[in-house]
Amino acid sequence: MKLLTIAIPCYNSAAYMRNCIESLLPGGNDVEILIVDDGSFKDDTAEIADEYEREYPGICRAIHQENGGHGEAVNTGLKNASGLYFKVVDSDDWVDLEAYVQVLRTLRRFSGEESQIDLLITNFVYEKQGAKRKKVMNYRTALPAGEIIDWSGAKGFRLGQYILMHSVIYRTQMLRECGLELPSHTFYVDNIFVYQPLPHVKSMYYLDVNFYRYYIGREDQSVNESVMIGRLDQQIRVTKLMLGYYDVTRIQNRKLRGYMLRYLEIMMTVSSILAIRSETEENLAKKKELWQYLRQKNFALYLRLRWGFLGQGVNLPGKGGRKISSACYKIAQKFYGFN
Repeated sequence: MKLLTIAIPCYNSAAYMRNCIESLLPGGNDVEILIVDDGSFKDDTAEIADEYEREYPGICRAIHQENGGHGEAVNTGLKNASGLYFKVVDSDDWVDLEAYVQVLRTLRRFSGEESQIDLLITNFVYEKQGAKRKKVMNYRTALPAGEIIDWSGAKGFRLGQYILMHSVIYRTQMLRECGLELPSHTFYVDNIFVYQPLPHVKSMYYLDVNFYRYYIGREDQSVNESVMIGRLDQQIRVTKLMLGYYDVTRIQNRKLRGYMLRYLEIMMTVSSILAIRSETEENLAKKKELWQYLRQKNFALYLRLRWGFLGQGVNLPGKGGRKISSACYKIAQKFYGFN
């Protein structure tokens, strides 16, 4: 059995996927790199995947499938994974070599039957094109470093501090046992990947290294604001799915419950602010319908989210209220460095 499976969803990724794969090869025989070609047709993605499989047999494996979207590529990676642990690295991102060595060393410590952990968390860096100063997302104030903990051992997450796909390495069997399956042909499913398994995580470990390099800058990237507005329906779909996985108001562990509430709060906020930023009546109607959907589905959760700080901020009345919401979003965007 391999120590770590890394799945790389690739869709017309020939321009940058080599950089990603090359950054992962130093893992050697401890690592299985699954290059999932998700029906690429515009470039040499499929050929590059096959090339790495030929050159690095037993380490790299090319998997070709009909186009199913990012989520289906992750599903395929998980189904084919032979590693004890599982990580997703997007084809335009990469990892830091020094941190990678420490990650593998840490995972080896937790590879015995009695010592396995469900979740390893590391930092990630926003590699924003044109930015001189790189924003690092770390969890020093939220989690004790270098300790095996359960959710009760968490310190508490600040506003804007979230565990993202870039941060996590899960135990493979736990992902399978919790029934994780991402929807196909849908963007923003990385939110489901880091949300749905959380109540199944009984042990976790925070390694304070800047491991994952998250590239932001391509115009066609899914986190580009104009692209996100165009895909508002998919953002709302993912949000509704997340609202339906659990009744988070009834989760017993207080810290886990608080974190999951925060995550749902930011999902509702993002959907709402994108609708506001679009300045179209159609999208504003979708925003209203989303909040009504939550109200009907879980009234207690609706009250918690609607009358929280962010919920009030994206539901200010009238055109003037929407202008204030939009201005606050722009300030947060500049401060946190997203999009």
